[in-house]
Amino acid sequence: MRPIMWDADNVPPGDYGPNAYSKPSAALTLLRETVMGPELFDKSFKEYAQRWAFKHPKPADFFRTMEDASAVDLDWFWRGWFYSVDNVDVELDNVKWFRVKSEQKDLENKGVKTAQGDLTASAKGEKANDFSQGPQMITVVDTKDNFYGEFKSKINDADVRAKLQTKNLYELTLKNKGGLVSPIIIEWTYTDGSKETEKIPAEIWRQNENEVKKVFMKEKEVANIVIDPNDDSADINLGDNVFPKKAAVNKFEQFKKN
Repeated sequence: MRPIMWDADNVPPGDYGPNAYSKPSAALTLLRETVMGPELFDKSFKEYAQRWAFKHPKPADFFRTMEDASAVDLDWFWRGWFYSVDNVDVELDNVKWFRVKSEQKDLENKGVKTAQGDLTASAKGEKANDFSQGPQMITVVDTKDNFYGEFKSKINDADVRAKLQTKNLYELTLKNKGGLVSPIIIEWTYTDGSKETEKIPAEIWRQNENEVKKVFMKEKEVANIVIDPNDDSADINLGDNVFPKKAAVNKFEQFKKN
């Protein structure tokens, strides 16, 4: 397989069909259905057709027009899908579950006594395979004055702690194993059986294209997490997109079951 933008003379005969037709069609389907959305994509594509009707546009003209008409930065998309042979393979590498320690009243000093520590003070650095161990209890410390710089107004740290008191905090570690960045679609299944789907734009990889960590605050306890549940991002390996982790079944075990 060669990048789509390679000259046809440099593409092996057996790869010409997939390289010229299959991969571009898959890329544009993903762009419409997952990245831009049907309404914005159709509007931008119509603008491209009107601007370049009866002319001789080049690929770069299509790329620029789609970005100009939609006001969406798609440089990362064209570079990954058309100028490289990278693929989409996002792994849900680790999940940490946190809860904030409750504040205890210090009746003798007539104040609130809060333990000091950081957000991962009780974390051992070990990867969990499920939620059976329960949440790690953490402490949210007061914001240091030097973090405010020249700003005069300050947040009320006690209010922040009170807001987080009954919440569940989940830190997801995502790894980009395929090299091609893409939006992250997360399906949350809660212990009461309800589900929620969140879509994180591809800009989540802006600071680090290899690994990102993001914390989500949830009212309910989570029972299961799936990345790309409906295969909307063309992820080539859905087996590592699930938490709790599922034990891999080797071919011999599968043969015995059959």
